[in-house]
Amino acid sequence: MQAYRGKVLTGILAAILMLTFVLSGCGNSGTNAGNEGNTGNQGNQGSTNETANNGKTDEKPAEKVTVEFWANKFEDTTDAWFKKWTDEFNKTHEDIQIKLTIVPGDAWAQKLKAAQAAGKAPDIMTKSYSGIAPAAKNGEIKPLNDLMDPAVFEDLYDNVKEFVTVGDQYYAYPKLVEPSAVLYYRKDLFEAAGLDPAKPPVTWAELIEYGKKLTQKGIFGLSTAQTAPDLGWSSWGLQYNATGHLPITEDWSKADVMHDGYKALLNYYKTLYQEGIIPKQQLSAYADAAPFGQGKLAMTISGSWAMGLFRNDYKNMLDKIGVAPMPSIDGDQTKPTSTLGGWTLVVDGKSKKPEAAAKYIEWLLAGDPAIMIDFFKTSQFSKFSPRKSVDEAMNQDPAASADEWRKLIAEKVIPYAKAEPNYPWDISIAFSTAIESAMKGEDVDKALQKAEKTINDYIAKSSLAGTNPK
Repeated sequence: MQAYRGKVLTGILAAILMLTFVLSGCGNSGTNAGNEGNTGNQGNQGSTNETANNGKTDEKPAEKVTVEFWANKFEDTTDAWFKKWTDEFNKTHEDIQIKLTIVPGDAWAQKLKAAQAAGKAPDIMTKSYSGIAPAAKNGEIKPLNDLMDPAVFEDLYDNVKEFVTVGDQYYAYPKLVEPSAVLYYRKDLFEAAGLDPAKPPVTWAELIEYGKKLTQKGIFGLSTAQTAPDLGWSSWGLQYNATGHLPITEDWSKADVMHDGYKALLNYYKTLYQEGIIPKQQLSAYADAAPFGQGKLAMTISGSWAMGLFRNDYKNMLDKIGVAPMPSIDGDQTKPTSTLGGWTLVVDGKSKKPEAAAKYIEWLLAGDPAIMIDFFKTSQFSKFSPRKSVDEAMNQDPAASADEWRKLIAEKVIPYAKAEPNYPWDISIAFSTAIESAMKGEDVDKALQKAEKTINDYIAKSSLAGTNPK
């Protein structure tokens, strides 16, 4: 209709044209009303519309941007949470449509690789902390500093900020953290063994002492990781605890394992195994705390996720379970004993819709604390917030504030935990193989010497020196 504005007409011609103008306006209004929300057919709304506008439309409704989001398959409750809040985002944002796809873990790598090769990678994807620095270095993900409000990064805990930064750029926004090592113990078995359930062990020596007293027929005193693949990641926090560093130098130029702290760490595991405090054959994978719930163990070390298992599957014994920080080498529980695993959302490095993608991430993970509180409730508070404001809000939430397990881990474990390392898995396996070998009888010094050689050989073969992206 705007094509007719400003024309100066006179006489009968002006009247005729004015009548045409009015009639055309009414017809056009009806056509638009019948196509509300249809943004793809503006040029095909009927002959009346074309006549009134000489075949042109001056103003089109803004088209919705469709953003592809791929999420790893997690627990059913997590999948449902993603769907619930993505639907809510789509309802409340007229300009952006998020298309959520849940991808099973065993298909993730292959599906993503194929999509990237075809130039069809999702705009948003889930990514673990350990994958952020390598992906940033290779340009696989975009920095978020200029795409999101700087204030949302200030809301993160200081140690968690380090997990998602490379240089001075933020490359991900964290959803959760999960401490890898927490001590769970049976309060009733403590009392039966003459131990005070209000005073769990705080040193490795005490843990060994308690383990001996708690070991009895049919019940082992403790369970922890025992095989190299499990030890490869579950012992990272204890490696930091023992020495203040990991078994490779910061610049990845050489191994750094010949240390008294590492000798103490290997001897700790060796004593547990040789004294029969832990079973000769691991009852389950480290991540699976079911044997503790089944009554086969007096103590177990597992991640915070075990709380969800106990609360869902072993409700009849919850009043018997105590929770404590993993003991430290010297009893100082401000030293790390755990690493923080967890998941983030990132924007693909080749996304053509980075602003829209970042807007969704900011709304979901960095916006209203109620959204994330809903997630932590669904996880039975077995996962934890990387955001200060969410924790502050949870302290006002009746269910969250009453949860002593959540409070203990949030206050006494997470603030001192370290990030998972970003070096190749081969380094972790080389060191964890040394732990397993020492457990099963090899001399500690020889086990460490083998680890040192294996790590140095890998560094040389892979030209790893000087490539640490952090």
